[in-house]
Amino acid sequence: MSCDVLAIGPHPDDVDIGIGGTVALCTAAGLDVQILDLTQGELGSRGTPEERQKEAQAAAKILGVSKRHTLGLPDGAIANAPAQRMSVVQQIRAIRPHTVLAPYVHDKHPDHDAAHYLVRDAAQLAGLAKIKTDNDRFRPARMLYYRVYGDTDYPAAVMDITSTWEQKKRAMGAHASQVYNPEYEGEATGVSSLRFWESIEARARYWGNAIGADFGEPLYSIGPIALTGLPGMESRQ
Repeated sequence: MSCDVLAIGPHPDDVDIGIGGTVALCTAAGLDVQILDLTQGELGSRGTPEERQKEAQAAAKILGVSKRHTLGLPDGAIANAPAQRMSVVQQIRAIRPHTVLAPYVHDKHPDHDAAHYLVRDAAQLAGLAKIKTDNDRFRPARMLYYRVYGDTDYPAAVMDITSTWEQKKRAMGAHASQVYNPEYEGEATGVSSLRFWESIEARARYWGNAIGADFGEPLYSIGPIALTGLPGMESRQ
């Protein structure tokens, strides 16, 4: 098994909210994209794990991903610890993605921050021959990062998601127990508020405006991003 892009999220709705437009762009371009949810989101104030699993699969179908996995780490207790690192190492070696999209540092939820270090280190260790698993060693060629909540650092790049913005909104809306949904009977939370829903669009418009587009998603990198030509050169070929 191998895929072009593996998007990793701590909870079942994080990839869709944080990087759903980019995922949809990749699948529209014919890339094989998979999602790995580290937890079932079982500590969420709304929705059961079973309910959230159905929502996550519905969102994955909207985004066009080939498969959505759930690792089953403990919600609220993601940690860059040996047992959890080995679980992620095994997933990376089994899926063998060229590019990994993972949470960036200093995001609001502690699981998001912990997931950054967990995935970063697991991706490195997955390439070590002396670590034995059922699958051969493998290290992703590229790691890029995203945030679900606010942006406290300037991004390395911004993806123009204007063409996939409505698709991203539908995927987020598939998480009906979590996001703004007046018809859902459950405890009100920050994520389920209209304010949060509107803030996602405001953020996408802000970053879109930064690159002269309607909607954008910021991407972060540790270290430089390799280029084989200046952006826009392909349009003159």
